[in-house]
Amino acid sequence: MREKTKLKIGEFSKMMQVTVRTLHYYEQRGLLTPDEVDEWTGYRYYSIGQMQKLNDIRDLQRLGFSLDEIKDLYEEDSHTPSIRQMTEKIKETEAQLRQLIARRNQLLDWRNSRKKMKKMEKFSIQSLPEIIVASHREVIPNYEALGPLCYEKIGPEMQRLGCKCTTPDYCFTVEHNKEYAPTDINIEYCQQVEEMGQDSSIIQFKRLPAVPKALCMKHVGPYERFYESFTEAFRYIEEKGYKVTGQPRTSYIDGAWNQNDPEKWLSIIQIPIK
Repeated sequence: MREKTKLKIGEFSKMMQVTVRTLHYYEQRGLLTPDEVDEWTGYRYYSIGQMQKLNDIRDLQRLGFSLDEIKDLYEEDSHTPSIRQMTEKIKETEAQLRQLIARRNQLLDWRNSRKKMKKMEKFSIQSLPEIIVASHREVIPNYEALGPLCYEKIGPEMQRLGCKCTTPDYCFTVEHNKEYAPTDINIEYCQQVEEMGQDSSIIQFKRLPAVPKALCMKHVGPYERFYESFTEAFRYIEEKGYKVTGQPRTSYIDGAWNQNDPEKWLSIIQIPIK
């Protein structure tokens, strides 16, 4: 009688190009148990036949079957999915494909929007569509406090409320101080979202009307130098014979969240005009 080939777990691992940790995990899940375990040493041995079973498991995983689904196949002794199971997996895959295509299109729109912002002339006249925003208004000590306010307070609350932000992302601030204030800035932060939500003590939802015409100007640098760009923008408005019709917005494209150097921060000042 031909002696059965036994492979130690390390040998099996090396030949099958799978980690010992993964083999232990498969064993714990009852998916691929060693062919033999030495009761004295605890050494685990695998058979040649288990090579094919491991290959089958990998193939099924690549086709989108979970370990639980694969385990059920072996417990039912079928080893291969039924036509019904394959049809269901095809439907799942098609749904995932639609989601991936939608994600790709959103990323393309976002990337193109960012490219457009980067290439935008210093001044441009644009219309701003009607939007729904999640807003938060608070008096902050200075502009440096804006970043922490966004990712420590506003962001977590929006996540808790289940807000879905639009792609490309659009967020801006409006200052409500009646005069310049280097400290104690009464600022409202607005983030465009897909739909109205339930107000909380931190976030209020509102619909902002369209702005038919707005002067848009790029500001590169830290927020403490906004005054330089506002000076330039209002000079341009006066020279061209426009009139300001609403509160300016400051939209943030690149900032502390993705750019360490404040000199490279990119913002867009948007001033409603006619």
